Amino acid sequence: MNDAPKFDIHPDMAALLNAKRAVNTEAGTSPLRAQWDSYDAALRRPYPPDMAVRDTTLACTLAFGPGKGTRHEIPARIYRPGSAPASSPIVVYIHGGGFIKGSIESGDPVASGIAERTGCVVISIDYRLAPEHAFPWGVEDCYAAISHIGANAALFGGDPARVALWGDSAGGNMAAACCLMARDRKGPGIAAHVIVYPCLNDDLGAPSYEKYRHAPVTTASMDRSWDLYLGARRPIADPYAVPVKAKDLSNLPPAFVHVAEVDCLADDGIVYGERLGAAGNAGTLRIARRMIHGFLRARHSGPDVAAEFEAPCAFLKAIFFGAGGR
Repeated sequence: MNDAPKFDIHPDMAALLNAKRAVNTEAGTSPLRAQWDSYDAALRRPYPPDMAVRDTTLACTLAFGPGKGTRHEIPARIYRPGSAPASSPIVVYIHGGGFIKGSIESGDPVASGIAERTGCVVISIDYRLAPEHAFPWGVEDCYAAISHIGANAALFGGDPARVALWGDSAGGNMAAACCLMARDRKGPGIAAHVIVYPCLNDDLGAPSYEKYRHAPVTTASMDRSWDLYLGARRPIADPYAVPVKAKDLSNLPPAFVHVAEVDCLADDGIVYGERLGAAGNAGTLRIARRMIHGFLRARHSGPDVAAEFEAPCAFLKAIFFGAGGR
């Protein structure tokens, strides 16, 4: 963190940088998870007065993976803006946290912002964390939750033909992996996906891992996260763990791949976005210039970062409501 000022970082990132500096990454797993749920408290804003928010659990049966055949109650938070239509598109939001931390609480400011800016129902889902539940537990939880939501969209006031995914950081990994799973497993239907500063590759060999080794999210911290997520299976070639290594990226839903320029993860996200396009998928690759990992949390900090938050929301509105949005 102390090396962050040497980078040309956008002034809209100042409050987010301060919030990151206050997190004790050496606190141990349980204290770190507790801190992470509210580390960005100073950047949060109240929900819009017309937005209904409720917590629930999704009673999901795991159809694949080590828990195959078991039922698992997956925590979820549902956001319904006042402008959402009666049968609304649904955005399933998957929080980040390096596979080892994060929750529907830590994801709250991003998920609520998506609902506010798209006018769609957003369902933020939780998943089990490493190292207690290493790969593939977390991503299979996400796939089960997405399948449950798709099959029961009407119960959430949603349209099963218009379900999209949005994940950031480790959640971006899981959103990308779930699109591959849905393609390979013949469902559920996914209309589009947004992945923001995603963790996609356990090799950490791209140039950005050296260039931004000491950026606000360090290469060392990502190395540790991958170790905890994969254990002795690292390095791994399974595309559901490391989507950028997938041999076949064809026939995937339209994608918005959004990376932070000042981020060790940047190159992997760029390569993934370019590969999606080369495989014939529709979509957009966008680089948030001079911004850091986590910039979505700073959407109230200035006009430039607000525009970065708006861009993927506009992409989803065009998918759901046509070129003119709403």
